[in-house]
Amino acid sequence: MSATDLLEGWDLPGPYRLTVSPQAADIDGLNHTNNAVYVQWCERVAWAHSEALGLSLDDYRRLDRAMAIRHGGYDYLLPSFEGESLVLGTWLTAGDGKLSMERRFQLRRASDGQTLMRGRWDLVCIEISTGRPRRMPPEFVSIYQAVVVPA
Repeated sequence: MSATDLLEGWDLPGPYRLTVSPQAADIDGLNHTNNAVYVQWCERVAWAHSEALGLSLDDYRRLDRAMAIRHGGYDYLLPSFEGESLVLGTWLTAGDGKLSMERRFQLRRASDGQTLMRGRWDLVCIEISTGRPRRMPPEFVSIYQAVVVPA
């Protein structure tokens, strides 16, 4: 599959993308990638996306705010195997500009474009020092809301 072809078939336009490949340690007793690895990849691409937008973990700490996962859901559609080239895309798909956001994921096999997994996180802004829900700081609103892709 060419890079141009890979742009087609995404659930939403303009995903932030991360290339991943299952390693031997990622393979479970059924000889395919363990589902927990997909969850770890979602965390990795979400942080990479946030950092690319200009908000790092250091910024979260400085602001005493974080977007915490309130609920995560994953649909595992097809298996992946050791050494396969995969592309994980993510989008921010909703946000009220106050307390909550939604992030979606789509994992595709590079060789044929098949979707292997879809995921969704419901996020809530928290104050890191207390763990309590708190209003998003202006930095979160201006950076994150600017890239929301309606689902």
